[in-house]
Amino acid sequence: MTSTAPGADGAEAPRTYDFRNLHYKGEGGALIPLLQKFQVEDGYISRERIAEIHRKTGVPLSQIYGVATFYAQFRRHPVGRNIIKVCHGTACHVANAEGISKSLKDQLGVGAGETTPDREFTVETVACLGCCSLAPVLMINKDTHGNLKPADLRKVLKPYRERKAKAGS
Repeated sequence: MTSTAPGADGAEAPRTYDFRNLHYKGEGGALIPLLQKFQVEDGYISRERIAEIHRKTGVPLSQIYGVATFYAQFRRHPVGRNIIKVCHGTACHVANAEGISKSLKDQLGVGAGETTPDREFTVETVACLGCCSLAPVLMINKDTHGNLKPADLRKVLKPYRERKAKAGS
């Protein structure tokens, strides 16, 4: 795909879109799509991937690290196969979100921002999941679990643990 943009002399210059790298050839803007691509492939942005982006694009390492650490969408450490997001918004806070987080820590051995040693679960605290009528609520991957009590978590986690057991056999 090509389009035109004003050149240095004010004349329209052709621009060619590089669909593989998701930007116009010869122009900036490839960094975020590359970081997103590698995060989808690896689950996080590793030092090796940052070095690879630097080698292939010439973008300074400091700029790559700056973007990768500035945007919350990018993870710098490996995450678990199952991402647990515990809502701590106002409705969930009032409905005992802290008890949910404590019960998760007791059962999984990790708290917010941590991943289990087997990389099966990562626990995150979020400001709001947007389902306040279900408070307290958490999401595991794309599944929403609401109206929870700390004692409910064993049952909630069970199918995810069973998937791991089936995958291992």
